[in-house]
Amino acid sequence: MFSKWWHYALALAVSLGVVGTALAGLAAALIYPNLPPLEALTDYKPKLPLRVYTADGALIGEFGEERRAFIAIDKVPAYMKQAIIAAEDERFYTHGGVDTLGILRAASANLLSGGVKEGASTITMQVARNFFLSNEKTFTRKLSEAMLAMKIEHNLSKDKILELYINQIYLGQRAYGFEAAARTYFGKPMQDLSLAEFAMLAGLPKAPSRYNPVVNFPRAKARQEYVLKRMLTLRFIDQPTWQAAMAQKLVIRQTRQQTDVVADFAAEMVRQTLFEKYGESIYSSGYKAVTTLLRAQQAAANQAVWLGVADYDLRHGYRGPEKQIALPDDKATRESMIADTLSELSPVSDMQPAVVVSATPRLIRAQLQAGSVVEITGNSLKWVADWIAGKKGRQLLPGAVVRVQATSAKAWRLAQLPEVEAALVAVSPKNGAITALVGGFDFNRNKFNHVTQAWRQPGSSFKPFIYSAALEKGYTPATMVDNAPITLAAEEAGGTAWEPKNYDGSTGGPVRLRSALTKSLNLVSVRILQGIGPYYARDYIRRFGFDPARHPPYLTMALGAGSVTPLQLAAAYGVFANGGFSVKPYLIEKVTDKDGRVLMQAPTQQAGGNTPRVIDARNAWLMTSMMQDVTRYGTAARAGQLGRSDIAGKTGTTNDARDTWFAGYTPDLVAVAWMGYDQPRSLGRRETGAQSALPIWIQFMGQSLKGLPQKGWPMPPGLVTLRIDPATGTRLPESPIGEVLGDMLGVEPPGMVEHFYQEFPPPEASAADWQDEPIAPDAPPGTPI
Repeated sequence: MFSKWWHYALALAVSLGVVGTALAGLAAALIYPNLPPLEALTDYKPKLPLRVYTADGALIGEFGEERRAFIAIDKVPAYMKQAIIAAEDERFYTHGGVDTLGILRAASANLLSGGVKEGASTITMQVARNFFLSNEKTFTRKLSEAMLAMKIEHNLSKDKILELYINQIYLGQRAYGFEAAARTYFGKPMQDLSLAEFAMLAGLPKAPSRYNPVVNFPRAKARQEYVLKRMLTLRFIDQPTWQAAMAQKLVIRQTRQQTDVVADFAAEMVRQTLFEKYGESIYSSGYKAVTTLLRAQQAAANQAVWLGVADYDLRHGYRGPEKQIALPDDKATRESMIADTLSELSPVSDMQPAVVVSATPRLIRAQLQAGSVVEITGNSLKWVADWIAGKKGRQLLPGAVVRVQATSAKAWRLAQLPEVEAALVAVSPKNGAITALVGGFDFNRNKFNHVTQAWRQPGSSFKPFIYSAALEKGYTPATMVDNAPITLAAEEAGGTAWEPKNYDGSTGGPVRLRSALTKSLNLVSVRILQGIGPYYARDYIRRFGFDPARHPPYLTMALGAGSVTPLQLAAAYGVFANGGFSVKPYLIEKVTDKDGRVLMQAPTQQAGGNTPRVIDARNAWLMTSMMQDVTRYGTAARAGQLGRSDIAGKTGTTNDARDTWFAGYTPDLVAVAWMGYDQPRSLGRRETGAQSALPIWIQFMGQSLKGLPQKGWPMPPGLVTLRIDPATGTRLPESPIGEVLGDMLGVEPPGMVEHFYQEFPPPEASAADWQDEPIAPDAPPGTPI
């Protein structure tokens, strides 16, 4: 009976096999002719995002639904290919698209386990599914996948199939392809990865969400170890190499920031420009935009703005925690609540969200997102002493949601998200290239670009343009102007009678122009504008790129009552820095498509070459000379800590300190720093350009100029140097004998040196432009100059 039963069973199995094969053959005959063409593979065009770079190759922005970077198969490291084959398809180079042995092995394993534990999809089958099919689990789809895999094998080489797989497969964190995954998880290109890192990536295709090292590192590590073991088994690596890879500590990039340096405002400017020109195609066509930014300067600008804002907050006190949560007594429940609360918050700059777990006058303990607890002690507690002590009805209690900053490897301080905003932009006065741009404290909190969009009153930082206009009207740095109180009628001041005052309330008699600009005397500036005429001055500032419509022709213009943007102000100061030429700032150097063809190229401009001269070289030099004194002895004397003589600039503070500025430059770099509130209000009665904006500029310039030699500005032809009486501005008689004796004895001759136009008006100016005939610098001694 047993013998007969065995025969029946064998006959049944054979019959079922024949029927199954026949049905499969019939299905294949019906399916194969209807398989899609392979143009998507033979003419592979992956959806590549727009990438934005600095001039020196640092990634600053990526825009597209898929984070993807194409890499040719001959550029893929051998270990990467071997790790993928070991993990996904060890017989890839021998099968014809469907691995029969693999299918039998998977079927056997699944039968023994009583469920679906292993799959049998080859790399070619995965390519077929990723390009043409869905993930539905049906017999028809699986058969179509197998048929399509065989069709692919008949038309493409093995290396081409592997190249498609390496670039197309989804690997989590919005990363498509192994090159994008390398940058996403490890922050570096594939060619810089180690064997251990290759194995970690090769473990992702099986289940990207399950083996994501950012989400579940232990599970991802176990998968990586499996891949390494398979590589050892297949003799891709030897025992010592395997042991070294197993022992290597992996550092996974946890931050959401996928760029090399933070430049979100600049990247967004590029995106907007390209979207206006090319539309939605920029997100999938693989365009590459190279900006004029320099990585080191951009990093320095970021740090300068962040520190400047933090220092401002320290001066004005702690405002309190972001919110308060009630911490349960049960430890597990408490940990869960803290984790849930912090998961809703993102780091801002280097400010990490944390929950206070205990607070005493000597120690604050706060728990971070990762679960670790940091301690804040010593001087770092002074800022929040009133809150710890519970003064004025305010107290810092456990459950307070706060921000903390690392001040060193082990030290932390309590911080807070700022309400104030700041910005910085740096431009080359030689060619207009924007080398650094920070449009605000944090792009993710506030996308308003204060460098290009914020029209603010420039305050005293506008005075140099009024002084420059005065030089063209016959004034000199030695011209004496009254510093006495003045009352202006409504029609002169824009509708309301006005009594301008100096910042410190001081008054006095006549003051030289140089000294007045150095001390930023408002009364003198108003009288200068009164002397040259506000309509003339408004027309004159066109030369610097200002819009006259934003500067009403009233005497208030002398104190910067109009409106400018930081970028506009930087371009205007560039005219002084480069000797009198108008150079337009620009950000995009070049745009290329995925094949490297140039789509956009910035036109070349060079001060003194193909750019227009807008002010006399002598005017630019005299203004620079006066603004050098501002940084040596005047309102910006703090800049002296840079230890350089080749810097010049001007502070700016508006009424009630609603805006504070510093605009300064060297022969090769102009930078403008600004601070204020989005809804204009006072920064505080002691806040000035020198207090809040200048330190940002100093911090930036200190890093940007480090190691660079000093250059200075050579005096142009057409200027003469004379000695004057500083108290009266009058020329002193020449004394050759006294000068010789002074040189021999090392004693300075009496008076001070000043510089003047050798002839006037400037050769290129029209005589009709000038109202008064100036006194020539070679007038008799004692004549006011």
